[in-house]
Amino acid sequence: MSARGAVRPGGRSARVQESVHRAVRELVEEQGRDGLSVPMVAARAGVTPSTVYRRWGDIGELLSDVAVERLRPEGPPEDLGSLRDDLDAWAELFLDEMASPPGRAYIRDALIGDPDGGNAGQCSEYAAQQLAVVFGRAAERGEAVPELEYAMDHVVAPMMYRILFRPSPLTAEYARELVADLLSRRAEPRRG
Repeated sequence: MSARGAVRPGGRSARVQESVHRAVRELVEEQGRDGLSVPMVAARAGVTPSTVYRRWGDIGELLSDVAVERLRPEGPPEDLGSLRDDLDAWAELFLDEMASPPGRAYIRDALIGDPDGGNAGQCSEYAAQQLAVVFGRAAERGEAVPELEYAMDHVVAPMMYRILFRPSPLTAEYARELVADLLSRRAEPRRG
């Protein structure tokens, strides 16, 4: 999260963040992102425009902060009993959500209002945390698991590249192919 969007947990600060985020989501739903302004958001949230400017800087940083929050997973990945099944299910859901029109819009917003890259890093961390849960469960079952960064490079990175730069229809089969490739490469020696 950007430094401006960082808040203390609880208290007035959390209430302001929630009301402003809710106002942004409602206004985007009602009229889209174009034409959205800080005064409109502030009026809907019941705060002064100066509060929004002070906390978020501009509408781009505010949209970015809201996007990062919306991209946060709602819960742990589903436990289907095996590394392969869990990874397939997670990759399919991740691809479906991120490649959807709202997902693409949130990704774009997270990146546009984030000059220092902190929001992009947070979004990447969400995926890493989800994979870590899947790998932890698999390890507890006695299954061999790939290295986390290797999985990020071979499953998450190709999906995000395709979502952002080659937005052709992306299928569940594509997600499963990435997982199959990851798991087959895991047994091969890695170079440098």
